[in-house]
Amino acid sequence: MFVVKLAFCVALPIAQPTPQSPDGWSERELKIIQSLSPSLQAAPLPASKSNRVADNDDAAELGRLLFFEKSLSPNSKVSCATCHDPKFGWSDGKALSEGVGIMDFNAPTVLNAAYTQWQFWDGRADSLWSQALQPIESAIEMNSSRTYVLHQIAANEKLRQAWKLVFGDLPDLTDLARFPIHAFPPKPNPEDPFGVNNQSSDPRHQAWSRMTAADQELINVHFANFGKAIEAFERKLITGPSKFDFFAAGLRGGKAVGDEVFSESAQRGLKLFMGKGQCINCHFGPNLSDGEFHNIGLPSPEGAEPIDQGRPDGIRELRLNQFNGRGKFSDAPSWDDNQHLLYMFYNEHTYGAYKTPSLRNVSRTAPYAHDGRFADLKQMLEFYSNLPGEPLVGHREETLLPLSFSQQNITDLISFLNSLEGERIPARLRAVNIAQ
Repeated sequence: MFVVKLAFCVALPIAQPTPQSPDGWSERELKIIQSLSPSLQAAPLPASKSNRVADNDDAAELGRLLFFEKSLSPNSKVSCATCHDPKFGWSDGKALSEGVGIMDFNAPTVLNAAYTQWQFWDGRADSLWSQALQPIESAIEMNSSRTYVLHQIAANEKLRQAWKLVFGDLPDLTDLARFPIHAFPPKPNPEDPFGVNNQSSDPRHQAWSRMTAADQELINVHFANFGKAIEAFERKLITGPSKFDFFAAGLRGGKAVGDEVFSESAQRGLKLFMGKGQCINCHFGPNLSDGEFHNIGLPSPEGAEPIDQGRPDGIRELRLNQFNGRGKFSDAPSWDDNQHLLYMFYNEHTYGAYKTPSLRNVSRTAPYAHDGRFADLKQMLEFYSNLPGEPLVGHREETLLPLSFSQQNITDLISFLNSLEGERIPARLRAVNIAQ
């Protein structure tokens, strides 16, 4: 149902004039509005074939415990919730996120992330469970390791019992010669995919290299399970209907919605969104995102060096990731189940491209852009109005043109974007006892 709605929206003509409906909306606009809003029952989640426990409630409860557990970081100060905090719309309210150190990117929200195929701004993970593993061993995020995480779970009675309920007993990790407290492999280098020159001096990497292949695989199986539990929890983080959804439902049912629910300013903003603003080109479907990658031409901050190449780096990392959908730790590794990995490509048009974020709940997740440069929605819209400067890397997409918004246009667009905030405690959150 979700994918069908997206495909339907892509096929809509952009400029063809259409008759007006009695309430002032053209037939084209009415079709687009309905394509942007599912019924008031949430659109079904896409299946997560590579994760056999993705929709297991016991796994979701385990994932909830792990998501908020700071002891999984060696300094006991950082958890998944550090950068994905319910108080900040499951982001963190910072331009550049902060774990053990300062990161290069703004943390995207995990609300409704289950509707997206690619994870991270550059799409270097193809599932929520695979994404959840990477911050663990990042030196500036949790600065932990896969063996440390499993040792901590084994030492915590509540976590150990919750784990057993989903995955059975953890292996006996008490022999530290076999299972060091801190051990994990070096990150694959796209320039040296076979590790010919990968002689790391990190003692954690050296500890990993001393483990037997069988013990390494045992740890990897359970580390993958850690990520799969996190995904089962994050698949519960689906917000309820927004004011815009009630407005769309009213149109669908022939019943007007009062201005107190969807104001005249929000309605004008919606028309701009579908028309002059061209927002619909990338922000379509019920999740208001195409889920793909675009270079919007953000100029380099003064004195800054390029951080990375965007999508090309993401593709290179994803291909080497042993936890991708085709890897041995996937629960559905066939090509039939991973066709999204078949045709990944990059060229001059994808350098500097980052993932289109969902606009649902966007009013709660400032600041904006992959580097958090826009403090609020007004700044972001002013950028699209003027398109100043040159991009950090690559070139700006040719479809983007300065929109020359008036201040009233910006006010109306903000009113519409604010109307996309969903109910804060939907049933899927209550099912795992999470309060926003």
